[in-house]
Amino acid sequence: SMGDVTADTEATTEPARIDFNEAKYVARRRYRALKDKAAGFAIGFGGISVIIAILLIFVYLLSEVLPMFRGASVEQRAEYAVPAASAGETLLLELEEQTEIALRLTDSGQAVFFNTGNGAVIQQTALALPPQVTVTSVAKGAAGSGKVAFGLSNGEVLLFKHNYQISFPNDQRVITPAIEYPYGDQPLLLDAEHQAITRLALRDDENQLLISGVNGQGKLVISRFVKEENFLSGDVSLEREEIWAPQVRGIIRSLAIDVGQHWIYLQTGANGLSVLQLRGAEAELHSQLKLTQSEQVTDMEFLLGGISLLVADAGGTVAQWFLVRTSGGETDGWELQKIREFKAGSGAGELVSEQRRKGFLAANAKGEVSIFNTTAQRRLLTTQVSAAGLANLAISPRANALIYESGEGRIGVWNIDNEHPEVSWSALWQKVWYESYQEPEYIWQSSAANNDFEPKLSIMPLAFGTIKAAFYAMLLAAPLAICGAIFTAHFMAPAMRRKVKPVIELMEALPTVILGFLAGLWLAPFVEFHLPAIFSLLICAPLAVLAISFIWFQLPRQIRGKVPEGWYAAFLIPVIILVGWLCISASVPMENAFFGGDMRSWLGNVAGISFDQRNALVVGLAMGFAVIPTIFSITEDAIFSVPKHLTNGSLALGATPWQTLVRVVLLTASPGIFSAVMIGFGRAVGETMIVLMATGNTPIMDWNIFEGMRTLAANIAVEMPESEVGSTHYRVLFLAAFVLFIFTFVFNTVAEIVRQRLRQRYGSL
Repeated sequence: SMGDVTADTEATTEPARIDFNEAKYVARRRYRALKDKAAGFAIGFGGISVIIAILLIFVYLLSEVLPMFRGASVEQRAEYAVPAASAGETLLLELEEQTEIALRLTDSGQAVFFNTGNGAVIQQTALALPPQVTVTSVAKGAAGSGKVAFGLSNGEVLLFKHNYQISFPNDQRVITPAIEYPYGDQPLLLDAEHQAITRLALRDDENQLLISGVNGQGKLVISRFVKEENFLSGDVSLEREEIWAPQVRGIIRSLAIDVGQHWIYLQTGANGLSVLQLRGAEAELHSQLKLTQSEQVTDMEFLLGGISLLVADAGGTVAQWFLVRTSGGETDGWELQKIREFKAGSGAGELVSEQRRKGFLAANAKGEVSIFNTTAQRRLLTTQVSAAGLANLAISPRANALIYESGEGRIGVWNIDNEHPEVSWSALWQKVWYESYQEPEYIWQSSAANNDFEPKLSIMPLAFGTIKAAFYAMLLAAPLAICGAIFTAHFMAPAMRRKVKPVIELMEALPTVILGFLAGLWLAPFVEFHLPAIFSLLICAPLAVLAISFIWFQLPRQIRGKVPEGWYAAFLIPVIILVGWLCISASVPMENAFFGGDMRSWLGNVAGISFDQRNALVVGLAMGFAVIPTIFSITEDAIFSVPKHLTNGSLALGATPWQTLVRVVLLTASPGIFSAVMIGFGRAVGETMIVLMATGNTPIMDWNIFEGMRTLAANIAVEMPESEVGSTHYRVLFLAAFVLFIFTFVFNTVAEIVRQRLRQRYGSL
């Protein structure tokens, strides 16, 4: 019957019931839950691992940086009675490089070499003094030369050198001290009147030896000894030239000769200084000044290099002076200026300069020794080493040990741990007045060809160069990438978008080393020889786009209607190519018409703007090309992801496409656009190869678009392979990496905060 058929039909069409409590479904749910937990664990572990890795990088960089900011420390090694006390009173103490042997020069003309650990005499040598002649003064040569001069009672000078031969018999190091006479063991005549030399100074170089002294009558005497080398035997002979010297007022208490043998400094009276300038066979009085207001000058010593003069006074102050070039006037273009001061405690006494760094030791009346560095303008340590006062203080060539003779007739030897004295906050981030500079400046110069080099480790030029390179790159890349992304995502036809977007994103895969190579070898010369074309193109291309757009929309609707909507951009391609060709073709005529045939020369001679072939303009073009794909891709995705119901609703309410874009699309996509800009900026800040190859790589601070720069990343890449592991230079490079790390971290954190606020504000549209 009909009812039975209906019942059977209903019975057959009833859906099958699933029992979720069956074993297979329970097992499947458990397996799915296990997979969810495993995936959650893996994702969480991966995220935590990334955070831990970043923290480890942070800790590692910090561990390499912190040792630079530790102060110095000292530890007493030994103390004992003066070795060979019968040889006379000590005039000078010296330490050899390994700090195993010390030298004591006495007023009786004896050279006593002794073990620094226990004071045992190793060798005692009598210097080649003439008969019936005594030692009346002593002077040291340049740092590290080992040369010493004795002023004698007959107006002569004995010049000798202490040397140390290292040998390894039976694989054991043996240091053998010796006294040598580089110009023979015959004394050199200084004072033609044969008066005793009571004060003495010398300066030796490859061509001549200059000796200056004060005789028993207080008269200044100067002699120049010109060197002549026998090309067959190699022996050096000295030809004496007497230099006329003016007589200065006051008693000359000490004197010093600069490294170039052009200036002689005479400390006169309590606190006066007379500066003599050598001109041929005579010395002229250049200037006179007061070193202190009222305090007594206690010592005067040259800093390493013979440029800076250190002056200690009884008030406990040590001042650094050096000559500064001026605009002329009474001082003949040079003026001795006080650069900086240091406090050494009560009654600063003897000064001793380090032999390989711009540092010095200062001893005061309380028996304290202070360690200073002039470049860092920093006191690293003050410690009490003797309660009985100090005399004849000396420091080892490596500045890792000091030796002194106390007032009780005992020798003290102390170890010094002072690895990075050149570093301080002011040396890294503030202007520093370096030797031979006219004023304080930011300078990065980590190495030089001479041993007297003053490290210039200011990070400011590198940080400035990093910001400058990123700024000019973003100035070009950000507007082009954002505007291109807006047009591609909002106005371009889908078929055209599917072709344009992959091509632009493919640019990101191009290695930056290739971009840097092309920028340095092709783009930089091209820009130099087509400067009018480059600037006219930057102006004419936007104007041409606006003009073509205006003309297009003035055409009849019938003509415009033949082109499918969203394909208008295709008409701009030949326009840009044509404008570029016209600008390049007109470059030479424009240069001849407006810049005298050479725009580069016009910039330097007329406009006063310096020009470097590899400059910020080249970096902006090349690095902008590298950053555009990143900003474009993220911005385009953010705009394209704006829900269609928002745009459709806006258009339905009567808004134009442009109004919809500005008031709806851009606001909704603003977090993504901001993220794109920040990621692009981070890419520009961390870029290495392009700025390394496309700039002059010069660490200067100048916003001039025609000058180069050096960035933190490029500097690390260039100098890290050449730096000595553990050195100050090495650790400062790690500090540069740490600064780059912190800068990126802070900038990204701020960017994320801004992005979240934008999302909260415009996410409800």
